[in-house]
Amino acid sequence: MITTRKLGRSDMSAPPIGMGCWAIGGHFTMDGMNDGWGDIDDAQSIRAIHVGLELGATLFDTSDAYGTGHSEEVIGEALKGRREQAIIATKFGYTYDRDRRALIGSDVSKTYIEWAWTQSARRLGTDCIDLFQIHVGELTDQQADEAGETLEKLADQGRIRAWGWSTGNVVSARRMLKFPNFVSIQQSLNVLNDAPDHIALCETGELASLNNSPLAMGLLSGKFGSGSQLPKSDVRAAGHSWVRDFVDGKPRPEVLRKIGAIRDLLQTGGRTTAQGALGWLLARSENTFPIPGFKTEAQVRDNLGALQLGALPPPVMQEIDGVLAELG
Repeated sequence: MITTRKLGRSDMSAPPIGMGCWAIGGHFTMDGMNDGWGDIDDAQSIRAIHVGLELGATLFDTSDAYGTGHSEEVIGEALKGRREQAIIATKFGYTYDRDRRALIGSDVSKTYIEWAWTQSARRLGTDCIDLFQIHVGELTDQQADEAGETLEKLADQGRIRAWGWSTGNVVSARRMLKFPNFVSIQQSLNVLNDAPDHIALCETGELASLNNSPLAMGLLSGKFGSGSQLPKSDVRAAGHSWVRDFVDGKPRPEVLRKIGAIRDLLQTGGRTTAQGALGWLLARSENTFPIPGFKTEAQVRDNLGALQLGALPPPVMQEIDGVLAELG
C-alpha cells in the first residue's frame, strides 16, 4: 500500500493515483475534430468524484480546454463544501469558443494567463489554484520564460500554490527548473509507452511526473478486443494524429498483442489489468502520479484500488520489461 508522495518541489503531498477529468468535460472539438469522450452525465460525474474522495484520492487534474470549461464547472460543483480535501490541478493555454465548444488557438501571454486564471478559479469555486499548468506543449524559449515569470508572480500573490507544464519536450522543460515554483511535468506514460527522459528529469530535478494516458486511452482496462469499434463522437475515433494506440476507433492489433502478452503479469496479486498497469507506474518511479480518466463510479473504484495493492514487485517489473523487449 502506498500512502502519499510529495508533489515535486512543492509543499503539497497526495496519494499517487489522481483522477483525470478530461472525459467528464463532455463534447468539444480541436482542429475541427471531436476531442471529447462521448456522452456524459454530470450527476454521475459528481458521484464519481465523491467516491474518489471517499477512497482517498485528492489530486484532480483538469483543463479549461476540457469541454471548454465544463470539466472545471463539474469539479467546482462536486467540491462545494469539500474544497480543502482536494488538490486541484488545471491547465491553460488553448483558446476556445464556449458557444461552439471549440478550441481555436493558443495563447500563453501574461494578459491571457491572468484572464485564464480568473475564469478557471470562478468555475472551480476557489481563490487559489493548487497546480496551474501550461497546456501547450511546444513554446519558444521566450514564450516559456515570459509565461514562467507570470506564473511566479501568481504564486507570489497567493493565487496559485505551484505550477507545471504538460509537454513532451524534455529540453524545454529542463530550462524551467530555474523557476522556484515550477514543480511538475505532465506527459503520456504507461507500460506500453515509457518516457525515460521525462522520468530522469523529474527525479534529478525533484519534479512530480503527472502521467496522462496511464491506461493507454482505456486499452489497459482490458475491456477492448479486436472487434471493438468506437464512434466518431469519441476522441479515439476522430482522426487525431497524436492518438497512437487506436486507428479510426479500432485498437491497433500490435498493441492488443502486447497487452495479451503481459496481462497475467499485470494481474499479479489479484490485480485487475488496470490496477496492474497503474501498479507498473507506481513502481516505475517514486515521482510518478498516474491520473487515469473516468466517467463512472466503477472505474474510479477499480483505479483507486491500485492504491491498496501498491506498486508491482521488482521481479514482475523485470519480467514485463523482458516480454515487451522480445515483442519489440
